[in-house]
Amino acid sequence: MEQVKRLIAEVLNEAADVIATGRALKNIRVGITLLGSEHGVLEVLKGAAMAAQNLPNVEIVVIGPEDVETRLTKVVVTDEKEGHRVMEKMLDSGELNAAVTMHYNFPIGTSTVGLVVTPAQGRKMFIATTTGTSSPDRVEGMVKNAIYGIATAKAYGIKNPKVGILNVDGARQVERILKELQSRGYPIDFSESKRSDGGVVMRGNDLLAGTPDVMICDSLTGNLLIKIFSAYTTGGSYEALGYGYGPGIGEGFNKIINIISRASGAPVIAGAIEYAAAMAQGRLVEVAQAEIAAAKKAGLLELVKPLERKEAVEEVKMPPKKPVDKEIAGIDVLELENAQKLLWKHGIYAETGMGCTGPIILVAPDDLSQALKVLKENKVL
Repeated sequence: MEQVKRLIAEVLNEAADVIATGRALKNIRVGITLLGSEHGVLEVLKGAAMAAQNLPNVEIVVIGPEDVETRLTKVVVTDEKEGHRVMEKMLDSGELNAAVTMHYNFPIGTSTVGLVVTPAQGRKMFIATTTGTSSPDRVEGMVKNAIYGIATAKAYGIKNPKVGILNVDGARQVERILKELQSRGYPIDFSESKRSDGGVVMRGNDLLAGTPDVMICDSLTGNLLIKIFSAYTTGGSYEALGYGYGPGIGEGFNKIINIISRASGAPVIAGAIEYAAAMAQGRLVEVAQAEIAAAKKAGLLELVKPLERKEAVEEVKMPPKKPVDKEIAGIDVLELENAQKLLWKHGIYAETGMGCTGPIILVAPDDLSQALKVLKENKVL
C-alpha cells in the first residue's frame, strides 16, 4: 500500500506542477484515426489541426487514407480495422503515447471515463463511465467505475477528487460498498449534493452544476449523458462541446486509447486529443493500476463479489482460437457470457466485447451465419 501511495503522490505532484506553472505538455505523441466519422475524414482532420494549434509541444500523428493532405505526420491505412491494428501496434512499440479513435471494442472489464464541461457553472466533470463495461454485474461495475474515475481525475492533476453517485438503479448499494471501502483504508472524498437534503447520491441538478469532480453511473447512462452534454446546443447530430468519451481503464489494460463518437465534431475531437495527451503526461496507466491495487488491498473483490445466480453457466470446452472480426450485437450484457459458452458448445469460437452501442459477440467471418442461427434458435437474439 505504501508503494502505491508513493507512486500516486509522485504522479500527482508532477501533474499539479504542470497545472500550477502552466508548463506545456511535451514529448507526447498522440495518434488519431481518421476513418469512420459520420462527418467525414476532413472533419476529423480539422479537429487534429485545431489540437495541433492549441498544443504546440504535442506531436499529432494522423492514421488514415493516402489521399489526405496534411502537414501533420501521417500513417497510411486503407480501412478502420487496419487503422486500429496500426494504432495498437504503435502504442505497444512506444511510437505513440496515447491515441484517439472511434468504434473501438474494449474487453469486458475495461470502460471509459468521459470529461465534460457542465452548463450551469462551466465546471469540468468526469463521467465514470461512458463506453465499455467494467463488469456484467451492475453494482460491481459502478463500484469499479468509481475507482476508474478517481484514477482518471488524479492523472489529470486533481489530488483529492470529490466523488458523487448518480441516482440510478443500484446507487445505494454502490454507496454502501464505497463507504465500506473507505472505512477499510481506500481513500475516497465524497461530494455532497447541492440539493437541500445533501448526501452523496447526486440528482439531475448536480449533473448540470457539475457538483462532484467525478460522477459515477453505469456505462449506458454515462453514454447517454455525454451525448447530451456534447450535442445539446446543436440538435444532436453534431457533438460540439467537451473532451469526448475518454480513455479506457481496466485491470491490466496498458494503453491510453481515448474514444470519440462518429458524431463528434472537430471541437470535441481537438478536446479528446488534448485529454489523451494529458493522460499520457499524467501517467494514467500507472495511476489506474495503482488505484485498482489499493482498492483490492482494501477488500474490493470481497465487497463486490456478485450474488450467486441460480442459472449457473455450464462449463464447456473452448474451441480452437481463430481471428474474429464479425460483430453480433443485441445481446443483453447479463447474457453475454452465456451466449459465448452457447456458441462454444456448438463448436464456434467466440469472444465477448463492448462496442459503442453495447455488448457484442465477436466471431470469425465464416462462422457468422451459423452463430446467428444458434443464438436465434436459443432465443438469445
